[in-house]
Amino acid sequence: MSDNFEDSNIPEHIAIIPDGNRRWAKNKGLPPWEGHRAGAKVFEKTLDWCKEAGVREVSFWAASTENLERDKKEVEFIFNLFNNFLEDFMKKQSKGKIKDKARIRFIGDLKRLPLNTQEKMRKVEEATKGYSDYKLNMLVGYGGRWEIIEAAKKIAQKVKEGKIKAGDINQETFQKHLMLEDEPDLIIRTSEERLSGLLPWQGVYSEIIFIKDKHWPDFTKEDFKKCLEEYSNRQRRFGK
Repeated sequence: MSDNFEDSNIPEHIAIIPDGNRRWAKNKGLPPWEGHRAGAKVFEKTLDWCKEAGVREVSFWAASTENLERDKKEVEFIFNLFNNFLEDFMKKQSKGKIKDKARIRFIGDLKRLPLNTQEKMRKVEEATKGYSDYKLNMLVGYGGRWEIIEAAKKIAQKVKEGKIKAGDINQETFQKHLMLEDEPDLIIRTSEERLSGLLPWQGVYSEIIFIKDKHWPDFTKEDFKKCLEEYSNRQRRFGK
């Protein structure tokens, strides 16, 4: 595959499970938060690679519901990374330095986050809500079962209010009540070979590539290119 990704069938939407930050740090004798710092740098590079390849939407699992229950110091460091990302984005936005018109959304149980982080997220979402060239879905405090339960609650409330008839509920109705309706074409995970609850509804027909021998901070552009090449060689059947 060429360095400019010219010869492949590029997925429209990629979801990423960036696993292995803590193990990467442990292997190097570093505290776990240093793995998150290194992983954040790879995240920024990966967005550039996706843009270069022609990927229009990225869903990045930045923190699961379980991640937020880890050591307090580690969780605080993760929140600081989020805050730095958000603040840096808004500074660049105000100075007109953001060239990519990407709509950014934060999906998850956001009320579990610090109030100042929630407010920064709302500002970024508001600033980008009109953009349509690219989409970046940041999954924070996200769990697949949690998302499905939340969708079921919304539907149940509408049935109670008479806005929806129970007999009219179908797959389309349910999907419209999910936090994220879009279905990823490709899911990439480093370090492990399981989905751990990522987008269980949306990812039912996604192609999946596991990179078990790499932790997220070691993920490279060459790894990314190999994922796209493997995807392009697969024949998607969507259960048919």
